[in-house]
Amino acid sequence: MLKTATPEELEAAMLGLLQERGPGRTIGPADVAQALGGNQPDGWGPLMQPVRKVAVRLMKEGRVVILRKGRPVDPDDFRGTYRLALPSAET
Repeated sequence: MLKTATPEELEAAMLGLLQERGPGRTIGPADVAQALGGNQPDGWGPLMQPVRKVAVRLMKEGRVVILRKGRPVDPDDFRGTYRLALPSAET
């Protein structure tokens, strides 16, 4: 399985999963990593940091929202578990 993915591949997977889920629904970063790296932790684990970097860039571009406890975060300063969503009128 793929252990490295380009930012473009990560972005495409992330946006694709979000579009599939639809407005108001979220995905986790592991969902994106597993879409490209498979179900084995050694396949998707190395993709977690690259997924985060892509999510931060897309949030700064206004294309995704990073949520923690249901609220948008500062993309330059957040820790812990987070979810991803498409921007909506409320965010």
